[in-house]
Amino acid sequence: MKHALAYLRLAANLDDDTAFSRVVNFPPRGIGARSVESLQEAAQSGLGSLARAAKAGAVSGRGGAAIAQFLTLVERLRHASESLTLPELIEEVLAVSALKDHYAAERDGQDRVENLNELANAATLFNEEFEIGVEPAGESQEDVAPVPGTHQQQVLAAFLSHASLEAGEHEAGAGEDALQLMTVHSSKGLEFDAVFLGGLEEGLFPHENSLKEDGGIEEERRLMYVAITRARKRLYLSYAGSRMLHGQPRYGIVSRFVEEIPAELCKWIVLPEKGAASPFRDWGGASSPYAGARGKPGASSVAGGGRAPGAETGRYASAPRAGFETSRPDEHPFAIGANVRHAKFGEGVVINVEGGGLDARVQVRFRTEGTKWLALQYAKLSPG
Repeated sequence: MKHALAYLRLAANLDDDTAFSRVVNFPPRGIGARSVESLQEAAQSGLGSLARAAKAGAVSGRGGAAIAQFLTLVERLRHASESLTLPELIEEVLAVSALKDHYAAERDGQDRVENLNELANAATLFNEEFEIGVEPAGESQEDVAPVPGTHQQQVLAAFLSHASLEAGEHEAGAGEDALQLMTVHSSKGLEFDAVFLGGLEEGLFPHENSLKEDGGIEEERRLMYVAITRARKRLYLSYAGSRMLHGQPRYGIVSRFVEEIPAELCKWIVLPEKGAASPFRDWGGASSPYAGARGKPGASSVAGGGRAPGAETGRYASAPRAGFETSRPDEHPFAIGANVRHAKFGEGVVINVEGGGLDARVQVRFRTEGTKWLALQYAKLSPG
């Protein structure tokens, strides 16, 4: 993600030497350390920034040609920043820089690809808040200096300022009380009085890649056991009714691992929707905001034992488990990752599923027609 932000910073300011040094040869483009040193020497001799030294032809030969191509790439991003929205600019950065392709080719690069996707999601949310005048957390209008340029460049400058504030400034110091954030893998061997486990949705946990591997689900189930047994006293499990993925909303289905936990061991909790006077009235009935085959509550969690914090004040409310249960992909005609064929759109891969019965639909990424949601009642998909 730091490399993607460096490209964005260069799009905002070509004279940012720190950003220039980080990505001038990343992904590798044939610019050696000696060429970079020549740029630094030329910049220090009076040319100013590394970019200006590069434009002045401080490096010749093959390295100079590669640097010239890099400058062309950055200039393209700079011009794009004048007219593209922030989410569009990030998509442009990921496309022209080839960062995604670089990480996807690495053996353990999937986490970094997902981080890039999260950057796109963060940019989409930031852009929406900026446009409606919502101040990002920790900032006020007095804190943000006027930025010259087009409106889109002003949004980019604000986003980069916000990103720098969120890059570790608020981390707790040694000896301070704080939450510890870690992956399930890194938690092995550790125990805590309270554990919060999020993202329990089909496609996340279990991860969609595990659906395509022999024994993948069982390995994910063992990992779930590790996560659960880290908690000494209290365990909170949560999933999102919807989340941003690649800048688009994606509706989640509760993980099969949650459904495998005996109901009598769980206390289901739900947060009220904004503006709803009594969101828990007639739970699961026709008038319930959570009724229907798709069952998409705004936010929910499962607490292991005890009373939910704040339940007596109305901030949380208990709810029957049945109100959260929805069809899982393995009960669905087409699971995530399945190859399918459509009479009009051709071959594709299922990347999301939703609903059941007459309301069942799938999201398919077709080879030539892009990504589409299809209602199974009408689409007449067949296995690919």
